Amino acid sequence: MAIKAVCFDLDDTLLWDERSVREAFEATCRSAQDAVEIDPVKLEESVRKEARELYESYETFPFTKMIGINPFEGLWANFSAGEQPEFRQLEQLAPVYRKESWRRGLLALGVDHEALAGELAEQFGRERRSRPHVYEETFMILNELKGNVKLLLLTNGCPALQQEKLDGVPELATYFNEIVISGSYGRGKPDATIFRHALERLGVEPEESLMVGDKLTTDICGGLSAGMTTVWVNRDGKVRNDEIVPDYEVQHLSQLHDIIAKLV
Repeated sequence: MAIKAVCFDLDDTLLWDERSVREAFEATCRSAQDAVEIDPVKLEESVRKEARELYESYETFPFTKMIGINPFEGLWANFSAGEQPEFRQLEQLAPVYRKESWRRGLLALGVDHEALAGELAEQFGRERRSRPHVYEETFMILNELKGNVKLLLLTNGCPALQQEKLDGVPELATYFNEIVISGSYGRGKPDATIFRHALERLGVEPEESLMVGDKLTTDICGGLSAGMTTVWVNRDGKVRNDEIVPDYEVQHLSQLHDIIAKLV
């Protein structure tokens, strides 16, 4: 059956979020090095570890896992949108979490400096917001597909944060017929219901659509369970096991053309 719609994940599929986070950490940890005698590389490792452990200790963790909000998004998200009560909890918790992650990261390296932790927590948010990186092929493939198929953006995350990411690259949202954010829907990928909900909004059947994403456990697993043809974006040559098997694997989004042509 011919493909009528292409569904894209956002983070690390169209937006290079991993690079944005890495650069934000590097800049913030260099500031820490200027303030105190500390190894910036070790500090980044320490803060990442402490942030992850702290994030998983909160009672909101099952909700953030279900919606698909990771610990490093929590280091700069404000959680100011979303109807679920857990978002109000996260909104209150976020400033404490940000500062405490940096405080613990510093302390693990022998630096007890609460004021510096607060400064670094604020800087990290500014640094991340100033780096809305997009893959070089993102707009090329969207320009080529627009008008030929319907385009859907299906992203896990907090509505306020995902909207902030889109606002950082304002032309991106204009390509999509529909945008579905898990935090607004109430369930996240890989739950098959969010895929079906998104396709209903587009007015297409699962077998008429591609799901394109970088994460096997969310994008590909969920797309398969919803009956979509799946395309795993594997830019870094990751090795997969056979627990989740995508229909196609690509290293570059331009390869979507050949896949769509095969499915006519």
